[in-house]
Amino acid sequence: MDINGIPLESASITQIQAALRGQVVTARQLVEAYLTRIKAFDQSGPALNAIVTLASDALEQADQRDADLAAGQALGALHGIPMLVKDCLETKDMPTSYGSEIFAEYQAGEDATVIANLRKAGAVIIGKTTLPDWATSWFTYSSRTGLTKNPYDLNRDPGGSSAGTGAAISAGFATIGLGTDCGGSVRVPSSFCNLVGVRSTPGLISRKGCNPLVSMQDTIGPMGRSVADVARVFDVMVGFDESDELTYAAEISKQEGPYLAELVPDAILGLRIGVVRNAFGADDGQHSAPVNKVMTAALDQLAAAGAVLVDVEIPNLQDWNIRTSLYTTKSKYDIDRFLASKPDAPMHSVKEIVDSKRYHPKLDLLEAIEAGPDDPFADPAYYPGFAAREAYMKVVVNLMGANDLTALVYPTVQVVPPTREDCDSDVWNTLNFPTNTLISSQTWMPAMSIPAGFTEDGLPVGMEILARPYDERTLFRVGFGFEQVTNHCTLPATTPIL
Repeated sequence: MDINGIPLESASITQIQAALRGQVVTARQLVEAYLTRIKAFDQSGPALNAIVTLASDALEQADQRDADLAAGQALGALHGIPMLVKDCLETKDMPTSYGSEIFAEYQAGEDATVIANLRKAGAVIIGKTTLPDWATSWFTYSSRTGLTKNPYDLNRDPGGSSAGTGAAISAGFATIGLGTDCGGSVRVPSSFCNLVGVRSTPGLISRKGCNPLVSMQDTIGPMGRSVADVARVFDVMVGFDESDELTYAAEISKQEGPYLAELVPDAILGLRIGVVRNAFGADDGQHSAPVNKVMTAALDQLAAAGAVLVDVEIPNLQDWNIRTSLYTTKSKYDIDRFLASKPDAPMHSVKEIVDSKRYHPKLDLLEAIEAGPDDPFADPAYYPGFAAREAYMKVVVNLMGANDLTALVYPTVQVVPPTREDCDSDVWNTLNFPTNTLISSQTWMPAMSIPAGFTEDGLPVGMEILARPYDERTLFRVGFGFEQVTNHCTLPATTPIL
């Protein structure tokens, strides 16, 4: 399907909505086209296995959007836009499994707050996407759905834990999608699947109706093919929710105007941006050298967009990442509280899940979480890690201040997307995987992963942009500026235009 001469798979939200208003296309036709692609490429053809469930009422949702448009009703910011969402975001019209086969038939009574906000803005939620059990892996191991493939190389992982959203949006199964991010679960698959993915300062976006991992650093983020599309969805999602006490942050960070307004020409001209050199892997490393080569070219492009690049280092970077990790001290408590709030859930604790053996056997982090304390507040290991978080943030923000930097950049992940063999043989596991996404997550600073280019083998590489707390506007400004001098929006060959 073309949208005014542009393939649907490449069309932006703005272009699609213009076609809807001009009666060039209907929302029903959009949904039908995406469902055709899903049928052709998800379980057939390359068999990406990115979709868990499709909404039985997807076409009826689209028909309602078409009827609203015909009746001249006020249109929301996402009117008629087909979306896919990670299957840990609760939906009243589809089951929510949290990646677990135990919860395959679990039905929430209402939409998560972000889902309700998307629907209010006019989006059509056409289905749910894969993730590892309880979002506990950088990879795609799921007892509910098995493995998801990377559309750019079917023998490689698309990255976790928002694996299905990453694979699906890059393959053109919907216009844009949602993931969740505790340690990098939006940004790792965005990097590996050639997408833009944003993690907010925790609390700007409600997590009600989403399973936790580390509650004070969990957030939800959009994943799309352009900065503009992601900004449009981000604007719809941000805001206070009395059902989520962490959204006090949205009250502190009252925004003047939409984030979309930051997308202006020459927005980064003269901005000083720090390049975190000790966040790069070895130049001669088998897995990291290709990433560094792409990043070198991307930094040249960033400079071409007008940025002033300054080499910096975060002191004791890996030590900070280790000291501030709270998965093994806090996650068990947070997941148990979440499950305890659901009397109709098939299980009510991490211990029950692990004891049942009904989880993917490669999920070492889930097992480590179960071995953690029932009450972190009585565990002496918890408080030093929690206190170190603020100290880590101070180190990073002070580094930015001392060098008069607007933002920091570095590879989203130090290595190329891993092969299935590398994951299965534990060349990479949850503890040794060299992702830089922990910097943002464990300082509670906002970050964006943006496509930086492709390796000689055609593998996507992402560049992460890090901004000060509550300064998401800088992410969109810098990301858009970089995007204007690059052209990395290339569909994977495994899922061509139909």
